[in-house]
Amino acid sequence: MDFPQNEIRLLVANKPTFYVKLDVESAKKADELLEDNHRSNHIFFNNEGFHNHIVHHILSLYALGASPAALESHYAHNKAYQRPPFKVEERVVQDMSEPEQFIQFLGQEKYYHDFVVFFEKEMEKKGWQQVLQDYLFSEDERSQQLLVRTFAGFIHPLIHLGFGIEFGQPVIIAEALAQAAVHDEWIGKYLLPAEKAAKVNPKPKSLFQLLQDTYSDKKIQDSTRWKDPNKVRDGILIRAPDEMIALASQYIVKEAELEEKTAEMINITAYFTGAAQRPPHTEKVDFFLMHSLNSSIFFSAFLKADWLATAHKIRLLEWKGRMDLALYASRGNARLDIREISEYRPRGGLSSKPEPEQWQSCFDAAVRFEDDGHFCKLIRAIANGKAACEKFQDGKDFPIKSDMWIKLAQLATDSVSVDGPTWVRGAGFADAWKDVPLREIGRL
Repeated sequence: MDFPQNEIRLLVANKPTFYVKLDVESAKKADELLEDNHRSNHIFFNNEGFHNHIVHHILSLYALGASPAALESHYAHNKAYQRPPFKVEERVVQDMSEPEQFIQFLGQEKYYHDFVVFFEKEMEKKGWQQVLQDYLFSEDERSQQLLVRTFAGFIHPLIHLGFGIEFGQPVIIAEALAQAAVHDEWIGKYLLPAEKAAKVNPKPKSLFQLLQDTYSDKKIQDSTRWKDPNKVRDGILIRAPDEMIALASQYIVKEAELEEKTAEMINITAYFTGAAQRPPHTEKVDFFLMHSLNSSIFFSAFLKADWLATAHKIRLLEWKGRMDLALYASRGNARLDIREISEYRPRGGLSSKPEPEQWQSCFDAAVRFEDDGHFCKLIRAIANGKAACEKFQDGKDFPIKSDMWIKLAQLATDSVSVDGPTWVRGAGFADAWKDVPLREIGRL
């Protein structure tokens, strides 16, 4: 069913999602809250460019079975610190119709709501699928600029776009394109040369192999410093740009293996997000590595999109895999130990219960947890990983297998409930763990 391009409407699925049956009253409440966020709030909640995560939070909670009351409570908590939107300038919206003018407005957050209105108008004329074709995949200067910026800001515009596509919401897609438009473009200095090198001198390797190569490359390993403001921009791309680009260019996806490569990417992001621990400190998840996993869920939706050309699905996936490698390297090339996941013993004796009950316990914890939405996104992405990787998990490049998915979900759930910071930020650096308590006796 198609809805008007400028309204948010959630469809209630007829079948359970990861054991969750979606509720019509929750859908109505989510509609209401998302509409209010769209009208009332800026995409950044402060002048430093910190992202408004309300869309991500509400849709993730809804998909995990949250009640209307829970949705309302979480929304109130996060709305309290948002900024109001800037006034829309109709002249600016009109000028954006000219490609040269459009480019001049890029990278300036004061034009965020002008971009939203512009893209909404475009969707009213063309539909959201065609707008995405025109502004992300037409490969002119305008779409090249916008696609690069979609991968900026630790891929927040990509995550926002993913929610819009997964849930079929044109308004959220307009927000995502506008969000991308006001981000910077420095990540293009990595993604575009890597793409060019892959075409000129292809040397394909699996993402798992490339992750191991990233860890063992001494120059990449030494390229980041704990005090670097942005460890990709100010570390890797200053001290080891050629090495990182050459390595990333070896991640190549062929049409015949698109589904398997999508599953591989999901598996690898789950692997490095969960396995990047630092015993004897208690288990914690790295905030930045988590974004690679949280965004992986949307590639399952991209894979199913019949309006999206295979070549564009491949390009998105290749860029995503290359971003994952850079994000992993930027966190200090953390040592990865699969036993941290495979041998994880959850607190509270959950492992003795049937697996659906174990998943439900994690979903319930995610719905209860009060944050800006990162945790419930993480749990949903892990559950999606189990489904996406099941048919490929016997492959040698798929380190996360069978019951390791629920163990990873339980590790994540336990990690946010123990003392210390909710997340670590730079799992490969000792400094990131200084406030994390030691593991209990028997968990070392």
